[in-house]
Amino acid sequence: MASSDVARQPHKGVRPLSLAGHVGFDSLPDQLVNKSICQGFCFNILCIGETGIGKSTLMDTLFNTNFENFESSHFEPQVKLRAQTYDLQESNVRLRLTVVNTVGFGDQMNKQESYQPVVDYIDRQFESYLQEELKIKRSLHNYHDSRVHACLYFISPSGHSLKSLDLVTMKKLDSKVNIIPVIAKADTISKSELHKFKIKIMSELVSNGVQIYQFPLDDETVAKVNTTMNGHLPFAVVGSTEEVSVGNKMVKARQYPWGVVQVENENHCDFVKLREMLICVNMEDLREQTHTRHYELYRRCKLEEMGFKDTDPECKPVSLQQTYEAKRQEFLVELQKREDEMRQMFVQRVKEKESELKEAERELQSRFEQLKRLHADEKSALEEKKRLLEDDQSSFSKRRAAAQLLQAQSLTANGKKDKDRKNSGFM
Repeated sequence: MASSDVARQPHKGVRPLSLAGHVGFDSLPDQLVNKSICQGFCFNILCIGETGIGKSTLMDTLFNTNFENFESSHFEPQVKLRAQTYDLQESNVRLRLTVVNTVGFGDQMNKQESYQPVVDYIDRQFESYLQEELKIKRSLHNYHDSRVHACLYFISPSGHSLKSLDLVTMKKLDSKVNIIPVIAKADTISKSELHKFKIKIMSELVSNGVQIYQFPLDDETVAKVNTTMNGHLPFAVVGSTEEVSVGNKMVKARQYPWGVVQVENENHCDFVKLREMLICVNMEDLREQTHTRHYELYRRCKLEEMGFKDTDPECKPVSLQQTYEAKRQEFLVELQKREDEMRQMFVQRVKEKESELKEAERELQSRFEQLKRLHADEKSALEEKKRLLEDDQSSFSKRRAAAQLLQAQSLTANGKKDKDRKNSGFM
């Protein structure tokens, strides 16, 4: 590669030089491609939509395979997210694909918090990556990146307007994931209604400040096609894994009594446009946007919550070590403050407890003295009663002895009288 073929933008302090001959670093792109092919790629798709709207069928159609699908009920008590990972290979390129399905989305009577499990799932994947990134010993080269790269938001083909749940959910997610809205089962409404419906959807998204993913225009090789495709959003899609004979060939289509809707016919639906934009043209940009935009926003907010900043109050650069030391000092000061507060609280509580114990001791002593006095009074009363009883007993004993003496004297006198009477009778 000649040096004249290399267009360089001059930078301050950088001096361009010409090469006298071949060096070899023009093979770097080939090296990067070979390394990427060896490592393989990963791509994670989040499908949001009501039960039965065709999410699983569209995934099977997009990747031309049959993924493991589960029957979903319309009576789920809450929204659940089911992630399934597959290893795919096309030619010599390996792709680890994760499809995340929202089970029960929009099926509840109260749809107020239907979006929250989706938000929590996306944040958990960001947090998992951040924790791996902050480890001392990192393994990012073989770490399975589970961050969501693309969100296909399935819109019901009502032909009228977006539901409030759709607007709220997309507004909550637009800063966290690349949203690509698609109109599901687009063969259920006419072309004129579909055109008006697309315009209505984009108008409502703009008026509500919802930022959907825009295909990039900075790459000249795809800028033209991406500009055209941005004008076709949201894509109106039809999915089918059944093959129908049309002419002399078998094509994926949906058979109806009135005719056949071909999935890959651009006059029938936008499936080919979606596949080209999502997989063939912009898959790497979706991965890059997830890392450089959405993950960086999450990472920045998290680090700011932890107290890390790039500049000090005077707008001077601050190193990570300085921030760490400052936070460590703040933590130690706060820790010392809490220790002092806890010590003071402990001393105060000990004093209060001592006061309570002393008051209780005084009450017990007072109660003891009162009981002691009562006991002494009762003892005196009992001794007085005992003395009176003993006096009564002594008096009774004396009266009894006197009565017995009188009775004995009476008996003696009566005996003498009887004897004298007898003696007088003999005489």
